[in-house]
Amino acid sequence: MSDDKDIRDGRDSSKVNSNESYELSYLEEKLNVSREQIREAIAAVGNSRDKVEEYLKKNK
Repeated sequence: MSDDKDIRDGRDSSKVNSNESYELSYLEEKLNVSREQIREAIAAVGNSRDKVEEYLKKNK
């Protein structure tokens, strides 16, 4: 079954939703950091996935 391109929802893959456990788990595993570090990064640079990942890589 192919994706229906007409159906849209509010998700944005370029943002990190700190309320979604699976998103935090993904970043924990990918970058080998804690949830607290991820939340600190979001507080410091906002919820842009690229900025959060860049911040965490620099501040491990």
